[in-house]
Amino acid sequence: MKERDGTRDHRKPVLEVCVDDPAGLAVAIEGGADRIELCSALTVGGLTPSHGFMVHAARSPIPVHALIRPRTGDFAFTTDDVRVMVDDVRAARSAGLAGVVIGALQTDGQLDVAALEALIAAAEGMDLTLDRAFDLADDQEESLETAVRLGFSRILTSGGEKTAIEGLPRLERLAKQAAGRISIMPGAGVRPETIEALLALPGVFEIHASCSAPITAADPRLSAFGFSQPGERRTTVEAVRAMKERMVAART
Repeated sequence: MKERDGTRDHRKPVLEVCVDDPAGLAVAIEGGADRIELCSALTVGGLTPSHGFMVHAARSPIPVHALIRPRTGDFAFTTDDVRVMVDDVRAARSAGLAGVVIGALQTDGQLDVAALEALIAAAEGMDLTLDRAFDLADDQEESLETAVRLGFSRILTSGGEKTAIEGLPRLERLAKQAAGRISIMPGAGVRPETIEALLALPGVFEIHASCSAPITAADPRLSAFGFSQPGERRTTVEAVRAMKERMVAART
């Protein structure tokens, strides 16, 4: 497959699967995921996983990165929020995880460099991904340069749109701006049928997806009592394998 700039990218495609429970972790690995984003509460975009889940996931045969997000809502974190996040980064590091996924914004829509520097200091030696706080930044091009300067390996982004395929034009511009200095990793609503278009972007070789299918609670009381939420999904082996197969095919 040719990239849009006319050159062939020979890098092995990387599939990162986000999971929020041990069962999802197991099937993502079985299905062929290359890396895990470890979360809780994916129905609200993902929150920090528990320390026990981090310790469990650290035994995995593939790299695991913990999402560090202490609450739902915006990414403008208070001093107390950041303190909690720093402790969570330290927990991920002590558990033996390979990386963390972090992000923070100021109220004016710029990346919160002070907060990010505190988190990065706590994550010394770990791989760094800038999370989808980036999608809410007022100036994504400037934020990309800030991410490069701070030492992030990649940016998880939908190009500022609800799904990555809707954000394709912006993703292409960001990937060209990145020029190999940082990986642009499309995520949000990624499906096997959109893989070829995403991997055709210049320099894009990493993809983020849940590889999940909707589930129905066996006991209706779970939803009625507020113990589960409508629209919950679970990662499946079949979905991970299908995604990985399409990624490999797109590179051949």
